[in-house]
Amino acid sequence: MFENLTKTELYAMLAGVFTACLIISNIIAGKTFDFFSFILPCGVMIFPIIYIVNDVLAEVYGYDNARRVILLGFFMNLIAVICYNVTIWLPAPAFFENSQAFSIVLGSTFRLLIASFAAYLVGSIVNAKTMVYLKKWDDDKLFFRCIVSTLFGEGLDAIIFIIIGFVGTMPLEALVMMIVVQALFKTIYEIIVYPITRIVITNVKKLPEI
Repeated sequence: MFENLTKTELYAMLAGVFTACLIISNIIAGKTFDFFSFILPCGVMIFPIIYIVNDVLAEVYGYDNARRVILLGFFMNLIAVICYNVTIWLPAPAFFENSQAFSIVLGSTFRLLIASFAAYLVGSIVNAKTMVYLKKWDDDKLFFRCIVSTLFGEGLDAIIFIIIGFVGTMPLEALVMMIVVQALFKTIYEIIVYPITRIVITNVKKLPEI
Protein backbone atom coordinates (compact mmCIF):
# COMPACT_ATOMS: atom_id res chain seq x y z
CA MET A 1 0.00 0.00 0.00
CA PHE A 2 2.78 2.43 0.91
CA GLU A 3 5.35 1.24 -1.60
CA ASN A 4 6.49 3.79 -4.18
CA LEU A 5 4.45 6.47 -2.44
CA THR A 6 5.06 10.07 -3.54
CA LYS A 7 4.75 13.24 -1.51
CA THR A 8 1.68 14.22 -3.51
CA GLU A 9 -0.05 10.92 -2.77
CA LEU A 10 0.87 11.11 0.91
CA TYR A 11 -0.45 14.66 1.09
CA ALA A 12 -3.88 13.39 0.05
CA MET A 13 -3.70 10.62 2.67
CA LEU A 14 -2.68 13.04 5.42
CA ALA A 15 -5.56 15.31 4.46
CA GLY A 16 -7.93 12.35 4.88
CA VAL A 17 -6.50 11.42 8.28
CA PHE A 18 -6.62 15.04 9.43
CA THR A 19 -10.25 15.49 8.36
CA ALA A 20 -11.42 12.18 9.83
CA CYS A 21 -9.77 12.92 13.18
CA LEU A 22 -11.36 16.36 13.28
CA ILE A 23 -14.86 14.98 12.67
CA ILE A 24 -14.36 12.29 15.34
CA SER A 25 -13.06 14.85 17.83
CA ASN A 26 -16.11 17.06 17.42
CA ILE A 27 -18.43 14.11 18.08
CA ILE A 28 -16.72 13.26 21.37
CA ALA A 29 -15.84 16.81 22.48
CA GLY A 30 -19.19 17.37 24.20
CA LYS A 31 -18.35 14.90 26.97
CA THR A 32 -15.81 15.56 29.72
CA PHE A 33 -13.92 13.07 31.89
CA ASP A 34 -11.97 13.04 35.14
CA PHE A 35 -8.19 12.91 34.75
CA PHE A 36 -6.46 12.68 38.14
CA SER A 37 -9.05 15.02 39.69
CA PHE A 38 -8.94 17.33 36.65
CA ILE A 39 -11.76 17.72 34.14
CA LEU A 40 -10.92 17.42 30.44
CA PRO A 41 -13.05 17.26 27.28
CA CYS A 42 -12.86 13.84 25.63
CA GLY A 43 -11.65 15.49 22.43
CA VAL A 44 -8.13 15.63 23.91
CA MET A 45 -7.80 11.93 23.06
CA ILE A 46 -7.60 12.56 19.35
CA PHE A 47 -6.67 16.23 18.96
CA PRO A 48 -2.95 15.52 19.47
CA ILE A 49 -3.04 13.36 16.34
CA ILE A 50 -4.48 16.32 14.45
CA TYR A 51 -1.64 18.56 15.57
CA ILE A 52 1.03 15.94 14.77
CA VAL A 53 -0.34 15.70 11.22
CA ASN A 54 -0.47 19.49 11.17
CA ASP A 55 3.23 19.57 12.08
CA VAL A 56 4.09 17.14 9.28
CA LEU A 57 2.08 19.15 6.76
CA ALA A 58 3.63 22.47 7.78
CA GLU A 59 7.19 21.08 8.00
CA VAL A 60 7.17 19.15 4.72
CA TYR A 61 4.57 20.84 2.52
CA GLY A 62 4.65 24.44 3.75
CA TYR A 63 2.10 26.75 5.33
CA ASP A 64 -0.11 27.23 2.26
CA ASN A 65 -0.65 23.49 1.78
CA ALA A 66 -1.21 22.98 5.51
CA ARG A 67 -3.79 25.78 5.50
CA ARG A 68 -5.64 24.12 2.59
CA VAL A 69 -6.01 20.94 4.62
CA ILE A 70 -7.12 22.92 7.68
CA LEU A 71 -9.83 24.65 5.65
CA LEU A 72 -10.83 21.35 4.02
CA GLY A 73 -11.23 19.83 7.48
CA PHE A 74 -13.33 22.80 8.55
CA PHE A 75 -15.73 22.54 5.61
CA MET A 76 -16.02 18.74 5.81
CA ASN A 77 -16.81 19.02 9.50
CA LEU A 78 -19.41 21.65 8.70
CA ILE A 79 -21.01 19.30 6.16
CA ALA A 80 -21.00 16.53 8.78
CA VAL A 81 -22.71 18.74 11.36
CA ILE A 82 -25.35 19.83 8.82
CA CYS A 83 -26.02 16.17 7.95
CA TYR A 84 -26.31 15.25 11.64
CA ASN A 85 -28.87 17.96 12.29
CA VAL A 86 -30.91 17.22 9.15
CA THR A 87 -30.95 13.55 10.15
CA ILE A 88 -32.15 14.46 13.65
CA TRP A 89 -34.84 16.71 12.17
CA LEU A 90 -36.22 14.07 9.80
CA PRO A 91 -39.15 12.15 11.35
CA ALA A 92 -38.23 8.63 12.43
CA PRO A 93 -40.56 5.62 11.98
CA ALA A 94 -42.41 4.41 15.06
CA PHE A 95 -40.23 1.32 15.49
CA PHE A 96 -37.03 3.38 15.75
CA GLU A 97 -36.54 3.83 19.49
CA ASN A 98 -33.15 5.52 19.59
CA SER A 99 -33.99 8.98 18.27
CA GLN A 100 -33.30 10.69 21.60
CA ALA A 101 -29.97 8.93 22.09
CA PHE A 102 -28.99 9.75 18.50
CA SER A 103 -29.84 13.42 19.08
CA ILE A 104 -27.88 13.57 22.34
CA VAL A 105 -24.71 12.16 20.78
CA LEU A 106 -24.73 13.94 17.42
CA GLY A 107 -26.87 16.99 18.10
CA SER A 108 -24.18 19.27 19.52
CA THR A 109 -25.44 22.55 20.86
CA PHE A 110 -24.85 25.65 18.73
CA ARG A 111 -22.58 26.96 21.47
CA LEU A 112 -20.28 23.92 21.40
CA LEU A 113 -20.31 23.97 17.61
CA ILE A 114 -19.12 27.58 17.48
CA ALA A 115 -16.56 26.88 20.20
CA SER A 116 -15.18 23.88 18.36
CA PHE A 117 -15.00 25.58 14.96
CA ALA A 118 -13.38 28.76 16.30
CA ALA A 119 -10.86 26.87 18.42
CA TYR A 120 -9.98 24.54 15.56
CA LEU A 121 -9.41 27.26 12.97
CA VAL A 122 -7.36 29.53 15.22
CA GLY A 123 -5.40 26.75 16.92
CA SER A 124 -4.57 24.84 13.73
CA ILE A 125 -3.53 27.90 11.74
CA VAL A 126 -1.41 29.29 14.60
CA ASN A 127 0.23 25.87 15.00
CA ALA A 128 1.10 25.68 11.30
CA LYS A 129 2.17 29.32 11.07
CA THR A 130 4.42 29.02 14.12
CA MET A 131 5.96 25.82 12.76
CA VAL A 132 6.84 27.47 9.44
CA TYR A 133 8.09 30.69 11.05
CA LEU A 134 10.42 28.82 13.42
CA LYS A 135 11.72 26.73 10.52
CA LYS A 136 12.81 29.91 8.72
CA TRP A 137 14.46 31.08 11.94
CA ASP A 138 16.37 27.82 12.53
CA ASP A 139 15.89 24.82 10.26
CA ASP A 140 17.80 22.41 12.53
CA LYS A 141 15.64 22.53 15.67
CA LEU A 142 12.71 20.29 14.73
CA PHE A 143 11.94 19.30 18.33
CA PHE A 144 11.76 22.94 19.39
CA ARG A 145 9.48 23.79 16.45
CA CYS A 146 7.09 20.90 17.10
CA ILE A 147 6.73 21.56 20.82
CA VAL A 148 6.52 25.36 20.70
CA SER A 149 4.03 25.36 17.81
CA THR A 150 1.88 22.80 19.62
CA LEU A 151 2.03 24.77 22.88
CA PHE A 152 0.85 27.94 21.10
CA GLY A 153 -1.73 26.15 18.98
CA GLU A 154 -3.10 23.95 21.74
CA GLY A 155 -3.05 26.82 24.21
CA LEU A 156 -5.20 29.01 22.00
CA ASP A 157 -7.40 26.04 21.08
CA ALA A 158 -8.03 25.28 24.76
CA ILE A 159 -8.67 28.91 25.70
CA ILE A 160 -11.15 29.52 22.88
CA PHE A 161 -13.00 26.18 23.09
CA ILE A 162 -13.38 26.09 26.86
CA ILE A 163 -14.31 29.76 27.29
CA ILE A 164 -16.93 29.71 24.52
CA GLY A 165 -18.17 26.20 25.26
CA PHE A 166 -18.20 26.03 29.05
CA VAL A 167 -18.11 29.51 30.64
CA GLY A 168 -21.05 29.87 33.00
CA THR A 169 -21.47 26.11 33.38
CA MET A 170 -18.73 25.62 36.01
CA PRO A 171 -16.69 27.72 38.46
CA LEU A 172 -14.01 30.05 37.03
CA GLU A 173 -11.26 28.15 38.86
CA ALA A 174 -12.35 24.92 37.17
CA LEU A 175 -12.35 26.61 33.75
CA VAL A 176 -8.84 27.98 34.20
CA MET A 177 -7.55 24.63 35.42
CA MET A 178 -9.28 22.88 32.52
CA ILE A 179 -7.56 25.20 30.02
CA VAL A 180 -4.10 24.75 31.57
CA VAL A 181 -4.38 20.98 31.97
CA GLN A 182 -5.75 20.47 28.45
CA ALA A 183 -2.96 22.50 26.82
CA LEU A 184 -0.27 20.78 28.90
CA PHE A 185 -1.78 17.34 28.34
CA LYS A 186 -1.65 17.73 24.57
CA THR A 187 1.84 19.26 24.60
CA ILE A 188 3.22 16.48 26.81
CA TYR A 189 1.54 13.96 24.52
CA GLU A 190 3.40 15.40 21.55
CA ILE A 191 6.69 15.37 23.47
CA ILE A 192 6.16 11.66 24.15
CA VAL A 193 5.40 10.83 20.52
CA TYR A 194 7.98 13.25 19.09
CA PRO A 195 10.32 10.40 18.03
CA ILE A 196 7.50 9.08 15.84
CA THR A 197 6.83 12.56 14.46
CA ARG A 198 10.51 13.00 13.61
CA ILE A 199 10.72 9.61 11.88
CA VAL A 200 7.61 10.40 9.83
CA ILE A 201 8.89 13.84 8.80
CA THR A 202 12.35 12.50 7.94
CA ASN A 203 10.93 9.73 5.78
CA VAL A 204 8.36 11.93 4.08
CA LYS A 205 11.09 14.37 3.06
CA LYS A 206 12.86 11.49 1.29
CA LEU A 207 9.83 10.65 -0.87
CA PRO A 208 9.82 11.65 -4.54
CA GLU A 209 7.77 14.73 -5.35
CA ILE A 210 5.53 13.10 -7.99
